[in-house]
Amino acid sequence: MNTAWMFAAGALAAAAVGYQRVLRQPILNWGATDDEVNAALPGDELLPDPDGVSTRAITILARPEYVYPWLAQMGPDPRGGAYTYDWIENLLGLHMHSADNVLDDFQHPQIGDEIGLGPNTMRIEIAEPDHAFATRSADGNWVWAFTLADRHDGTTRLISRNRFRLPRLVDRLGMLPMEPGSLIMERKMLHGIRDRAERLAGTGVHVT
Repeated sequence: MNTAWMFAAGALAAAAVGYQRVLRQPILNWGATDDEVNAALPGDELLPDPDGVSTRAITILARPEYVYPWLAQMGPDPRGGAYTYDWIENLLGLHMHSADNVLDDFQHPQIGDEIGLGPNTMRIEIAEPDHAFATRSADGNWVWAFTLADRHDGTTRLISRNRFRLPRLVDRLGMLPMEPGSLIMERKMLHGIRDRAERLAGTGVHVT
């Protein structure tokens, strides 16, 4: 191995170590408190031995009943989208169109309902209005769960947790760029849900 290759390999190794030690946890746990990161949450039981976990959270100035409708209708057209960067989602062929209004047809998700996300099919596993919503991929390697923690002061902590299993080397390598990319998308999503929920709360309209 020549000197240039050795230098490049060393730089990559140092970058990987730095990412693991300094950046990875803030990326995976953006917005979440230590207690939220360490808490057992609804949906954890759906993938008990993950290779990785992210827990991200945001405070919403609205009660849980104004937050849950946006979770219930998430998904590709004709569902309500993902409230993130639609143009990026659609470059991946996901057909996302983030709705700014509550879609009555998708307010009563049922256990077993399926939502297509590109090559993934997500099955609804938990649908507890104003409390929790979770989906699991068809291969069982990904669980995406949301918990709505009522703070009893008119606000809600919305906690998004991803648990994933990486059975192949290509999956583990692919996750390295996915982690910071997922923060960009999920941070936008959490802000999008927050803004929509706070606007809905301002109208005083209750979704049934």
